[in-house]
Amino acid sequence: MRRRLLAANWKMHKTVAEAVAFAEDFLPRIAGQEVHEIAIAPPFTALGALGRALEGSGVRLAAQNVHDQAKGAFTGEISPAMLAELGCTYAVVGHSERRQLFGESNEFVGRKAAALLAHGIRPIVCVGETLEEREAEHTFAVLETQLSGSLALLSQEQPAELVIAYEPVWAIGTGRTATPAMAQHAHAMIRRWLHGRFGSAAESVRIQYGGSVKPDNAAELLAQADIDGALVGGASLEPDSFARIVHCDGTR
Repeated sequence: MRRRLLAANWKMHKTVAEAVAFAEDFLPRIAGQEVHEIAIAPPFTALGALGRALEGSGVRLAAQNVHDQAKGAFTGEISPAMLAELGCTYAVVGHSERRQLFGESNEFVGRKAAALLAHGIRPIVCVGETLEEREAEHTFAVLETQLSGSLALLSQEQPAELVIAYEPVWAIGTGRTATPAMAQHAHAMIRRWLHGRFGSAAESVRIQYGGSVKPDNAAELLAQADIDGALVGGASLEPDSFARIVHCDGTR
């Protein structure tokens, strides 16, 4: 049984002080919870302080992005080694906002994923279609293209360290959520593609759902056979809201 991963993606929210205050409020709310693995991805500026605040709690530290190069003249970028030094277990790559707003290609995402794995950090590789692509019935073709490019550099031995996050672009921050059946349909397709790429090792890959996940829909989404967690945006910014998602059983 794959252990579900619930990851908070704070995007460009929270100062260092606010991140530490969140941890102080959130951790007592989930004390003793061992069903799900939990991770929090704050802004880069808060990684160090939040990492210290999470020590001993079992909650993992994650980054929202990374560069594929080890060092160099890349103003404003962060390397995998820098994230490893801060204790990051996970890093998000290929989020639709990075793809759309900053023009990141599948190949660039693939280099990032490989670089993270080389430094012992597990990539959360995001894929997902736009509303126009879904309405044109191109969802599977879009996902196949994104997966093929974004995972091109992974070896056959690495899928156990990989996380995929299916995030339909039309559901991110819009209040619209794919129905559990719609989400499961896409997740099952991703699982089939992973089987074709990695064989039986695909069963070890966790596939998260992301896109307006909230306390009132999390349990039904997590109950789906191929949904192995959630990448949570806005609902992860408040300790009570994210704790309620963490406490969702999602029995299959």
